[in-house]
Amino acid sequence: MVATRVFDQQQAVPETIDAFHRGRFHLVQPVGRGHRAGMDAMLLASLVADDRPVRVADLGAGAGAAGLAVASRLSRASIILVERSPDMAEFARKSLTLPENVELATRSAVIEADVTLTGRARAAVGLADNSFDHVIMNPPFNDPGDRKTPDALKAEAHAMTGNLFESWIRTAGGITMSGGQLSLIARPQSIAEIIAACGRRFGGLEITAIHPREGENATRILVTGIKGSRARLQMRAPLLMHDRPDSHAFAPVVDSLNNGRAGYSRLR
Repeated sequence: MVATRVFDQQQAVPETIDAFHRGRFHLVQPVGRGHRAGMDAMLLASLVADDRPVRVADLGAGAGAAGLAVASRLSRASIILVERSPDMAEFARKSLTLPENVELATRSAVIEADVTLTGRARAAVGLADNSFDHVIMNPPFNDPGDRKTPDALKAEAHAMTGNLFESWIRTAGGITMSGGQLSLIARPQSIAEIIAACGRRFGGLEITAIHPREGENATRILVTGIKGSRARLQMRAPLLMHDRPDSHAFAPVVDSLNNGRAGYSRLR
């Protein structure tokens, strides 16, 4: 990711324009407040490995990093960025106006709405039932007991609330087509809640633990599931971020996922 600092003259808010996928798309992000996207969003985007013309909903999209990363790699994908925070939704809209993103903008749109809406209220904002091939999410997964940031916008993006996975995955289950795919990234501590929330909504779960290095504990998990599937859960081989103990360089496979040169396909 390469950042260029700019300044919003109208609102006097510092922000950066950050290049992702080696410059294939750019993102407007706040400085000193709110959530700034990085590796998590790129790994999440890699889970959509589908060359068909597909509709993708990015729930809790923030400035749009994961959704636009999908659009950057998959030229036939259409993206809906769903974000509750008016501030972060505005950053997503700014991202779509960048000249570097002109082609992606023709296939992307922002919906400012709460992910946890249900029924008619959810449909009214543009999230109709059974209307997406893929739903991706990077929900707030910091434990409420963790040290809190004084930045309210960042806290909203990072801090988990009660029943979060149940409410978010319930929405995913509603708006995903039969046979469509749910993809998410989370902390390993949330694995039981995620499996429970998927319930009979999503089956054939495939879980990949992400470890910084060999011998170190996992810090993230990647999860995919298929709506309506009754296949059994599979624990996939782990991903090592760094394949040498003395190096901070990403392992080749992780570098390819991070820079949009490859998708992380399901086993089945």
